[in-house]
Amino acid sequence: MSDPVTEGRADRRQAGGPATEAAKKRRFGGTHAQIRSALSFYRVLAYATGVMLLLVVVEMIAKYGFGSEIVAGGGAALQLLPEAEANLSSGFNLSTAVLIVHGWLYVVYLIADFRLWQFLRWPFTRFLLIALGGVVPLLSFIVEKRIHRQAEADLAAHPEAAQRY
Repeated sequence: MSDPVTEGRADRRQAGGPATEAAKKRRFGGTHAQIRSALSFYRVLAYATGVMLLLVVVEMIAKYGFGSEIVAGGGAALQLLPEAEANLSSGFNLSTAVLIVHGWLYVVYLIADFRLWQFLRWPFTRFLLIALGGVVPLLSFIVEKRIHRQAEADLAAHPEAAQRY
């Protein structure tokens, strides 16, 4: 004995009915509000990580180009001191602080990247591209602009996709 419900579904799939249209619909991992929140969080962290990465470049130029570290205080507002003197000075070593802050900020940037990637259900290669934005100087600004545009286009093209409840 055959089941009329199952036969009806099979007929609609073969005929290109509603069952195939439902399979083609985009499904996001979150609501539009959650995706926009993740996009804003990512945007802020992309700019902050990009600025910190530029400061890391300045620090590396000072360290490897001039053999000095950037120190705040200890007799002057900002000064370049050799590494041995920088460790003994009474000032605050900005070179070390910039490296530490950028490292932790990059970890939070990766969390924002993962959150956005998971909500939009993009391919893994896009996650890796976004992650590279926090490693290559100036790339975070370029990638952020492109990712923001793509996310907005996905949301506009699929207004029904985030209806989860």
